[in-house]
Amino acid sequence: MAERRVNVGWAEGLHARPASIFVRAATASGVPVTISKAGGNPVNAASMLAVLGLGAQGGEEIVLASDAEGAEGALDRLAKLVSEGLDELPETV
Repeated sequence: MAERRVNVGWAEGLHARPASIFVRAATASGVPVTISKAGGNPVNAASMLAVLGLGAQGGEEIVLASDAEGAEGALDRLAKLVSEGLDELPETV
């Protein structure tokens, strides 16, 4: 299983607008991805309610994971999005 551990780069954490950006990016990746707090239970990264339910704060470590084909590239892009607090999914890493 491919995995990326990153710290949330949005100061407000994964709430409202940042969570929406992340969920759209996870959905657009075309790869099933889970997200969890370090040591927590993974949830579907394409679910707005699940992502908001994590309550991930700015600077807190999260874990992105997938075992699907193409997971490495998708996780790299999502990790960059989260760690840098970007407003959209980067095309390339």
